[in-house]
Amino acid sequence: MTESVHNGRVTQFVRPARLVNAAQIARDTEVRQSPNGVRFATFGETGLADLDLDRMLQAVPIAITEALKANTYYFVPLAMRELTAEGEGAETATQPGSHSAGTVSAAPPTSALPPAMVASAYSEEFSDAAICHRNVDLDQGRRGIFISTRLMGDRFALSFEFFINVAHAFVDQAGVPPSFSEPVWQQALRGVRGETSIDAWEMRNLAFGRPANAPPESMQSVSRRTRAALGSSAGSRSFTASNSPARERAFARTQEAAPSNPSSQDAPSEQTSSIGPANLREQERGLYLEAAFSDALAIYLLSLALDIDYSELREREYPLLQPSALAERLRLVADLFPPNPGYEFAVRYRRRA
Repeated sequence: MTESVHNGRVTQFVRPARLVNAAQIARDTEVRQSPNGVRFATFGETGLADLDLDRMLQAVPIAITEALKANTYYFVPLAMRELTAEGEGAETATQPGSHSAGTVSAAPPTSALPPAMVASAYSEEFSDAAICHRNVDLDQGRRGIFISTRLMGDRFALSFEFFINVAHAFVDQAGVPPSFSEPVWQQALRGVRGETSIDAWEMRNLAFGRPANAPPESMQSVSRRTRAALGSSAGSRSFTASNSPARERAFARTQEAAPSNPSSQDAPSEQTSSIGPANLREQERGLYLEAAFSDALAIYLLSLALDIDYSELREREYPLLQPSALAERLRLVADLFPPNPGYEFAVRYRRRA
């Protein structure tokens, strides 16, 4: 059934928004594959131009898409929030770029959860119950990631939502390379201010025995020997990735060191201001490095698809990582995953007035 909308002398027919089972969409919608290997599909009135979608999908380097073979990205108008058995919305993230989302999997033993639903078009009523993305476990080990195109305000938000999902999926499969984790951990030891997401900010604090929402610490002094080991961070203010081949082998996941006293790992440290071995919590350290790598990978992909201003990533919950430290991380990622043909990576600094 359609509704007619009169616009001057032209009559347009608009289909009212309806809810469709996400699993049915996965069964009935044609799945395509971009030239770089990303599996995707579109459903409903997404409002997304084909050229913009292609530009976003093909920004992902082929070395990354190899780890995404089990995932299909469905671009839909609105993916609905997960509901409890009583019909109330479960607590899930609704901010663009957040990795948290409802995941439909095996039903709990007491009662079956309602199926994941997708709105075929935008409506104010459905948008109030929508979420940025929804993960749905499909058959044969496949996963569908349903991304709400009409919940995002612009290409920036939609692209970042897609790329942060890609980044987390890749890190889940491949882990964190030492060539990234070691320099980034040295940044943390130096007390570099800020981070790239609330997850990275909280895990970095916890790794040093501080409360998750602790305020930024002042820069820590380091010895000459430590400075020499770290090396100089000075470099060119403009960088374009080389065409060297990406590594073929998946990275080993960050290993967690077993504490000598297992009961002490979960106990909060009484020291919150100094940085030392007694304060380090290895599990949170590994989670911090995974979060930092996922963030850097997502921001790198975003910079390939769009010209972005770093300040656009600013959020209120934590201070943004200082630009020079982010540039160092992005160069590390670019060395691992050079851009596909037709894409370019560069870091440019604004001139001070």
